[in-house]
Amino acid sequence: MRLCRYLFNDRSYVGFYNDESVLPLLAAAVIAEVKVPESNLLTDYLPGGPHRNAIVGLQHKLAEIDAAKIEGVSLSVSDIQLQVPVEAPGKLLLLAGNYSKHIEEGGGKAEERARTFPYVFMKPPATTLTNPGDPVKIPAVSPDQIDWELELAIVIGRECKGVSEADALNYVAGYTVINDISDRAFHPNPERNDRPKDGFFDWLHGKWHDTFCPMGPAILPADELADPQTLKMKLTVNDTVEQDASTAEMVFPVAAIIEFISSFVTLSPGDVISTGTPDGVGKAKGKFLKAGDQMEAWIEGIGSLRNPVV
Repeated sequence: MRLCRYLFNDRSYVGFYNDESVLPLLAAAVIAEVKVPESNLLTDYLPGGPHRNAIVGLQHKLAEIDAAKIEGVSLSVSDIQLQVPVEAPGKLLLLAGNYSKHIEEGGGKAEERARTFPYVFMKPPATTLTNPGDPVKIPAVSPDQIDWELELAIVIGRECKGVSEADALNYVAGYTVINDISDRAFHPNPERNDRPKDGFFDWLHGKWHDTFCPMGPAILPADELADPQTLKMKLTVNDTVEQDASTAEMVFPVAAIIEFISSFVTLSPGDVISTGTPDGVGKAKGKFLKAGDQMEAWIEGIGSLRNPVV
């Protein structure tokens, strides 16, 4: 069962997410007569977390309870504020160019996996992470080419360093959705004297604007997904389909990404890695986000991450 964080009566809670409703974890424990330790860290209830066994036991009990009883203690999504499922990840890492068709739509040439390596960059989590339903803000400093990027994100569950691709999935707590919002035309100081690396830093800084990383609506626990390379994914803007792909299309699959990053960086519980976007971004079509737009980023088994643009 998917897990989410939500705000209700000015307090954060953890619950089971069911698209249109949330079953509060503590209410579920009461009706199932199961003791579950209380924590505001959703990762405590995921694989690798100290309370995972309690959650699995609770889920078994809930399967035996009448649906009407569960519905009676559930909350409508419209009555709560969904929050980013990982409140403050120590690292927020993202991949560039991990889908061949996306590389090609941008005018590049996709290389075979054996002849390249994953491009990894970072976003500041404190200012880019954005709750489901909260607005993405078009920056006044560079408003004209703001783009969407639907991505599958990995949440790390156990400390991870130097792991093999064969063993890497054992370190995953779960999966969520990220919309890696990007500014395609950020050029600080237009009167500048160009330096060799200016174009690279324009690209990098264009990832960092406030609100540019919506995440959610929930986490699918890793022990409930045998293969993360089997998920359909779709992004719409104002109900028009812009991206329609599958995680099977990744150049570097989830396990290979973890192997690569952990070869030189220690990954800690709660770290988030976003695995790159498929083709269909606005830049390739000359279409960009504007105030009033509504985005919906959906991945099979996880759910829909919806955010307006202001």
